[in-house]
Amino acid sequence: MRTGIIKYKNELAGILTEEDSGEYVFEYDESYVQKHPNQFITFRMPVTTRPYRSTRLFPFFDGLIPEGWLLNIAAESWKINKNDRMGLLLACCQNAIGAVSVHPLNPEGNE
Repeated sequence: MRTGIIKYKNELAGILTEEDSGEYVFEYDESYVQKHPNQFITFRMPVTTRPYRSTRLFPFFDGLIPEGWLLNIAAESWKINKNDRMGLLLACCQNAIGAVSVHPLNPEGNE
């Protein structure tokens, strides 16, 4: 299982998890839901207390991953398979362009 902290403008927005089964789960943080009920990270995932589930990485998060020559450099530098979308997301998207960033969550539960 791999987990990433999703931040919107440097504020905790939610948690993205790739479960051992291969399913992806995104859940907004409770305090984010209370403070920003209308500030969704993408139109397809409005703010809600219910988790979003998918058998594939959600398109919004997949779109944050570099493409082309930059993907090649990232995959070679971090020795990550180009098909390991969650691995690439966790490795490459801490300083993504835009308001959303993804930060790996270590096993102890800290950034």
